[in-house]
Amino acid sequence: MKHISFDDIEQMEQRVRVRLINSLSGFKSANLVATVSEDGHNNLAIVSSCFHLGASPALMGMVIRPDSVPRDTLSNIEQMGCYTINHVSADIYRQAHQTSARYAAEVSEFDKVGLSAVFVDGIEAPFVAQSQLKFSLELREVLPLAINGTTLVIGEITSIFVADSALKADGYVDIEVLESVAVSGLDSYHQTRRLARLSYAKPDKALVTLPIDDH
Repeated sequence: MKHISFDDIEQMEQRVRVRLINSLSGFKSANLVATVSEDGHNNLAIVSSCFHLGASPALMGMVIRPDSVPRDTLSNIEQMGCYTINHVSADIYRQAHQTSARYAAEVSEFDKVGLSAVFVDGIEAPFVAQSQLKFSLELREVLPLAINGTTLVIGEITSIFVADSALKADGYVDIEVLESVAVSGLDSYHQTRRLARLSYAKPDKALVTLPIDDH
């Protein structure tokens, strides 16, 4: 097993270091964050840093990289107070990856990568029509992180749209039915294979494998 020391990390070429450190957290969710600016320009960006923050209230966090270059997603969220998160599935991962290119603020990534923006009454931000699991959020907090210049964005989920075939009676969403993909590192996309759903763990009770097909 190779040992990479602190000094090794510090001395690495920057791009190698970025790829290495980004790989350490393993599989991350692949999501498209959709926003609209005050002057009506739609924006779409792939984000692999979205995470569950709480169910009551229903909160989702995501980390935005430092603003050394323009961050249209963060600007639009701060301006409008709303945004949507859209799962990336196996049939759109290439288009999703292309949204990481640095397009001008007035250019819609939807148009450039061949995805469709769809609006729902009462929600100002667009959704990705091709996504099979998507939800809207209202901005609750923006927290600058002094340690590295990133920004933690916290939103409260206001509406959820999910393919009926994936939603189970107990609230579980079967993302494998949706063919949602995962990201490792900066540029590697993966389809997953579930091992099992397991029962709630208790000290004095054996684990039970839960059924998947309960609807």
